[in-house]
Amino acid sequence: MARIKGGLNAKKKHNRTLKLAKGYRGARSKQYRVAKQSVMRALTSAYAGRKQRKRQMRQLWIARINAAARMNGLSYSKFMHGLKLANIDMNRKMLAEMAVNDAAGFATLAETAKNKLA
Repeated sequence: MARIKGGLNAKKKHNRTLKLAKGYRGARSKQYRVAKQSVMRALTSAYAGRKQRKRQMRQLWIARINAAARMNGLSYSKFMHGLKLANIDMNRKMLAEMAVNDAAGFATLAETAKNKLA
C-alpha cells in the first residue's frame, strides 16, 4: 500500500485555527503556532465571560432595585423580605425593569412590602 502523508489534514487544522484568529494583530493572525495560543486563550476567556455576564446582570438588577427601593424609603434587603412576606414571587429581572420603566408600579410593590414588614 502507498503511504498517506498527513499534509492535507494538517493544512485544514491550521486553516481552521487561523480563521478563528482573523482580526488579531501581527503574528497572532499569520503564524499558526502563535495563533493557536491566542485562540486557545480567547476561547477560554469567552467561556468564562459567558458565566460572568450572568453574574454582572444580576448585580445590575440588584443595584437598580436597591436604588428604587431607597427612593421609596426601604433598603434592598428589607424590600425583598417584605415581598417574600407578602407572597409576591417576582424575579429580580422583572423588578429591575419595573424600577426603571414603571415607577408607580414599583412604588405600589414597595408600599405592600412596607405594610407586611410593619
